Amino acid sequence: MAKRDYYEVLGVQRGADEAEIKKAYRRIAMKHHPDRNQGDNKSEEKFKEANEAYEVLSNPQKRSAYDQFGHAGVDGQAGAGGFGGGGASFSDIFGDVFGDIFGGAGGGGRARGGPQRGSDLRYNLEIDLEDAVHGATVKIRIPTLESCEECKGSGARRGSNPVSCTTCGGAGQIRMQQGFFSVQQTCPNCRGKGKMVKDPCTGCHGRGRVEKQKTLSVKVPSGVDTGDRIRLSGEGEGGPEGGPNGDLYVQIAVRAHPLFERDGKNLYTEVPITFADAALGGEMEVPTLEGRVKLRVPPETQTGKLFRLRGKGVKPVRGGAVGDLMCRVTVETPVNLGKHQKELLAEFQTSLGDTSHKHSPRKTSWFEGVKNFFEEMKF
Repeated sequence: MAKRDYYEVLGVQRGADEAEIKKAYRRIAMKHHPDRNQGDNKSEEKFKEANEAYEVLSNPQKRSAYDQFGHAGVDGQAGAGGFGGGGASFSDIFGDVFGDIFGGAGGGGRARGGPQRGSDLRYNLEIDLEDAVHGATVKIRIPTLESCEECKGSGARRGSNPVSCTTCGGAGQIRMQQGFFSVQQTCPNCRGKGKMVKDPCTGCHGRGRVEKQKTLSVKVPSGVDTGDRIRLSGEGEGGPEGGPNGDLYVQIAVRAHPLFERDGKNLYTEVPITFADAALGGEMEVPTLEGRVKLRVPPETQTGKLFRLRGKGVKPVRGGAVGDLMCRVTVETPVNLGKHQKELLAEFQTSLGDTSHKHSPRKTSWFEGVKNFFEEMKF
């Protein structure tokens, strides 16, 4: 099935800036996060699709390639699961083609042979809201390729060295005559490296790199949010032929919390209160990420009323004032009432008499609206 346009996936215009792309990704990631939609395969697919789109559009180089060549420009670089980001870019592929045809002149092909930088890796890290707000150190385990210690990445047995390819003379390319044209192609013997390993290393079997599981400690700074990335320099794959390591990018996703919802630096929570507390006012304890605090509810409080607890939100990861905790009140209707309790409520209702409109302004306003509606419609 054809892939959807990445801008369409995130619901942004092609000229959207980095902040707009990040905001759109966070919105979709929060909506379709697997923790909130357990067993919903469609939401899981949308979550993965948004991850893939964000990985490309949040990277200036990948976005540029995508804008010019579409999905073909980033195939092999996006949607690589928990680990990825390696592979040849679109310019590498076209550089090889034009380099082969025109002998590398102006083709932009890759350098043949010699140490090369290792591929970058990506790791998707899910953390709790508490860790996102306060910061944490998390241990992760990743599969990677590391330079072989025994041969130092050369692929040759200790004490020996790779030798120059006899087919291409160490150039990594051969020239062939095809009609009127002289065509330069990658050497089939050394595969463009210009060198051959005659006595392979026993540790890596001549490959120069070995597969390993690496354990790392990731310091998650306080204030991070879904969509943020942490770069661990030099913790990516080891480079071919002893080249420098790539980097590891840890992609943050914050799990849904049972009590709090986050919107930027502010937190939201629902606070259920009794009918009596709503009518008469009262004081109650509410949870925060720093512990319990007292909330004073004034008399005649209605459902949906928001109370702000300043400084009880999130301190932004890039600095700035701490956000607030917004407490949304929900008035609960009493249930499982006894006979005497029902009688008291009935007595209370009767006591209101013709003055009930004074005690229920929202209800009175609603009835007035209904009355005006029917009068205007002339039913």
